[in-house]
Amino acid sequence: MNDNPVLLAAVGGLWGLLFVASLLVFALVRLKPDRDYAELIARTQSWWVMIGAFSVMLLASRNVALIFLAIVSFLALKEYFSRIPTRRADRRVLFWAYLAIPLQYYWISGNWYGMFIIFIPVYMFLFIALRMIIAQKTDGFLQAAATIHWGMMTCIFSISHAAYLLMLPDTGTWGATGGAGLLFYLVFLTQFNDVGQYVWGKMFGRHKVLPIVSPNKTWEGLVGGVATTVLFAALLAPYLTPFNFTHAIMTGALIGLFGFIGDVSISAIKRDLGIKDFSSLIPGHGGVLDRVDSLTFTVPLFFHFMHYFYY
Repeated sequence: MNDNPVLLAAVGGLWGLLFVASLLVFALVRLKPDRDYAELIARTQSWWVMIGAFSVMLLASRNVALIFLAIVSFLALKEYFSRIPTRRADRRVLFWAYLAIPLQYYWISGNWYGMFIIFIPVYMFLFIALRMIIAQKTDGFLQAAATIHWGMMTCIFSISHAAYLLMLPDTGTWGATGGAGLLFYLVFLTQFNDVGQYVWGKMFGRHKVLPIVSPNKTWEGLVGGVATTVLFAALLAPYLTPFNFTHAIMTGALIGLFGFIGDVSISAIKRDLGIKDFSSLIPGHGGVLDRVDSLTFTVPLFFHFMHYFYY
């Protein structure tokens, strides 16, 4: 159990924000009962469950947190594979892709950074291609290999960087809250950036950024969301990270921009597949991959930014 007082205060503050947001939704429903708020209510209720699970992960032991994140990777990859077109010859190949999840998190549990950083992008990249070649089905080989590897990089490799953050020591170079505080900082800013871009876009959005890929994304929302994320990155950094002011500003800007890129990248995949969400597992949000879309880009970027400056 992680009883760091700063981390506990941060988690408590998150629950406080959720409580206030829920009260606002309740007030909105009472004041304007003629409007349909079903999706907003479903989203809010789902946030209670997601924040509850996230809080348990942060405050529990590292092994529990690793298992939790491995399950997130599995669910995201399962949603991805259930939606993309696959060849009959590749059905057995998908088994090896799923097997990469426990192996990747095993390297993390042993703090084996060298294997963690190359296992998916190098060894699994080569092995999956070899396994497909053995099947001797050349029609659609390139598309299938690229599609499978993209899913592994997005759902396993990217998300597993969050798990490696938790392996960092609780004190010293990594700040007063250690890896758990860094993960809280990253996830909070990424999700807050999503909300900020949505709110700023709704209030002032006029000019579309990528109208074909994501029609609701506007330049006003993007700039407003990034600016708000930078502000909160600077405010929270002294308590949760080892970042100085300059690094906090850079981190906030990177999370804001690459959170947007991660979001629209997954949106592009859904447009290509002709679907709205990858699943309906999380009411009001879609599936796991729909919820972690921004994190698939911000997690590895944040990890390597921090690694470059502080390792």
